[in-house]
Amino acid sequence: MPEGHSVHRIARQFDRNIVGRTVGASSPQRRFAEGASIIDGRSATAVRAVGKQMFLEFDEDLWLRVHLGMYGAWDFAGEILVDPTIASSNGRMGQTNQRGTELEQPILDDAGENSLSSIGAPRRARVHVRMSEQTTGLADEGDVWPPPIVGQVRLRLLTTSTCADLRGPTACELQTPDEVAATIAKLGPDPLVDDLAEGEERFAAVVRRKPTAIGLLLMDQSVVSGIGNVYRAELLFRAQQNPHTPGRDVPDEVVRGLWRDWVRLLAVGVETGQMMTMDDLDPEAYRKAMASRDDRHWVYHRAGLPCRVCGTTIVVEEAAARKLYWCPRCQA
Repeated sequence: MPEGHSVHRIARQFDRNIVGRTVGASSPQRRFAEGASIIDGRSATAVRAVGKQMFLEFDEDLWLRVHLGMYGAWDFAGEILVDPTIASSNGRMGQTNQRGTELEQPILDDAGENSLSSIGAPRRARVHVRMSEQTTGLADEGDVWPPPIVGQVRLRLLTTSTCADLRGPTACELQTPDEVAATIAKLGPDPLVDDLAEGEERFAAVVRRKPTAIGLLLMDQSVVSGIGNVYRAELLFRAQQNPHTPGRDVPDEVVRGLWRDWVRLLAVGVETGQMMTMDDLDPEAYRKAMASRDDRHWVYHRAGLPCRVCGTTIVVEEAAARKLYWCPRCQA
């Protein structure tokens, strides 16, 4: 499932390529035909991301709400104005510079992602790229405009030069401003949206009164926005916190530390496009981590391997139908 950093990055690309333009809309799959007909011909006026959800505003106070869920993704094609904060040296949207390193060559990871990029003015490049958590590579560009429809496209948004195709979302619906406000009100604080001090207080107040295990609370979007399976495992390990401890029994300083660490890791994720959760790596180790997801995390996806700190075997178990990775010694 795309986690919060991915959705914020997608929203930034919408801001640069869709907002301020008249949009043609269609639903090739027909599952959103009525909604697409309402959007068609309107101007996109604003976009915002909150946690794992994106809200795209059109004129006359109409909003499109999209939750990618487990399998959703946006495919972009055409002439893309790349956001300089998430630009890529090979034209791929969703990557950016790795600050603090002296690396000069692009790093392609084992999923084909380019995680080292140039910094500079926005540039225009004809690209076709998928924006989701599992990015698999650039498609052949071709000369046909608009690009042919491939697969089950729930919604196609088309400007004179940019195409955005939505596939496989959990939610794709139109909302009024009041409905958007009500949806967002049900979500926990997002460090990129809410005041950080107020967000910390909201998060701590909810966690400290819940009997639910902290490992489940971190995945509850009404408690805190944007955290998914990867960040959940990594935040708990970094805090040396047992995932099964009831929220109300977790020390206040640990709860607040989890929020502050999420503030930091979310910012890193938006900047780099990667869920990088290891700190203070030298350039060689950093390059290795950017090149392989297996070298990027402390415990996630490391079941059966020795803990990087204590050597104890990392375990994996089911928690609310999701895999939970943790170290039974460091997080005892």
